[in-house]
Amino acid sequence: MRHGEVHNPAGVLYGRLPGYHLSERGRQMADVVAGSLRDRDVTHVVASPLERAQETAAPIAAAHGLPIATDVRLIEAGNWFEGKTFGVGDGSLRHPAIWPKLVNPFKPSWGEPFVRIASRMAAAVADARRAATGHEVVLVSHQSPVWIARRHFEGRHLWHDPRKRECSLASLTSLTFDGDTLLSIEFSEPAASLLPGANKVAGA
Repeated sequence: MRHGEVHNPAGVLYGRLPGYHLSERGRQMADVVAGSLRDRDVTHVVASPLERAQETAAPIAAAHGLPIATDVRLIEAGNWFEGKTFGVGDGSLRHPAIWPKLVNPFKPSWGEPFVRIASRMAAAVADARRAATGHEVVLVSHQSPVWIARRHFEGRHLWHDPRKRECSLASLTSLTFDGDTLLSIEFSEPAASLLPGANKVAGA
């Protein structure tokens, strides 16, 4: 699961910085997903150590009477732009200091290598499966690690266009295993009605 919406009025790339908590809407998202999983056979809840992931996991764990286990391998991807505002159209690309960080999108050159993210996420999934053998487990992480893990399990190359990730806020990317065999990968959005812009009227 990707965490819910974060309170970030300054619009910075918060990455692994501490102090970024769920917004009110993010808390609602977490509650909605917890409700959607209430009748599932969840026996283990694990979250990234960052506040937003822990807060997203809290209502899920509470609904099943479980503690939240913390796994640092589920943490957000390391990123050189952490703490900065960076986006298309904001003029940031005009600064020569950042150009060396953008030379290799296949690695990527601006942060933690995709192969490292895939390795740690796959290991976290494997350990969680062992801890909840025969049952279900919920892992709460972040957009980039969840998407990289999905591409890894699907056997696709890890480099990609970040704008095309299928990993919305509070979404679920579900892996179903039979023993060590991966049977399916499914994507769902239990909190889709709470996503920013979901209720906008066309033309408004």
